[in-house]
Amino acid sequence: MAVLLYIKGMFKKFRKFMSEDRIEDTNVDESQEIETQENEEREIIDDSQVLENALVETKDKYLRLVAEFDNFKKRSMKESFDLRRTAALDMMVVLLPILDDFDRAKKNAEAGNEVFSEGVSLVYQKLYSTLENKGLKEMQSTGEDFDSEFHEAITEIPAPTEDLKGKVIDTIEKGYILNDKIVRHAKVVVGK
Repeated sequence: MAVLLYIKGMFKKFRKFMSEDRIEDTNVDESQEIETQENEEREIIDDSQVLENALVETKDKYLRLVAEFDNFKKRSMKESFDLRRTAALDMMVVLLPILDDFDRAKKNAEAGNEVFSEGVSLVYQKLYSTLENKGLKEMQSTGEDFDSEFHEAITEIPAPTEDLKGKVIDTIEKGYILNDKIVRHAKVVVGK
């Protein structure tokens, strides 16, 4: 019987020991779980910060790309517009001597009382109105104050009257403006 009591006591001690060990294991498990959860939360926070930084960086790159594309589009449109204007300018410069020849022929016909043919007159009017519709304008110079921005002085002569000093007395070659840009300066005689 003593042996039985002894075994019973040992069994109780063993159970007690096992239950304490379980409590410690449970405490260890709980602390490990808490630590694991905290680590997971830190990783999630770190991951969210990394993702947030990546999002900010991607958004910045996107905005820069959009701005760069917008600038490219504006620059391309401006270059295209300038190219068309330059093409028109080159064509106008080529046609200006033809206009000058027409003007001289018309002036000579009127001065010599010759008839400026009606057909030639129509061609002249059509050419002049077409160029005018494309933005070509003739500069008015005779009688105006001399302005080196618009006029090129060929010579100076004594002014016939006092009020013509510093003014354009005669226009040798007309000046033209295309869309507010000077195509050719007027060649003029200035009174001094």
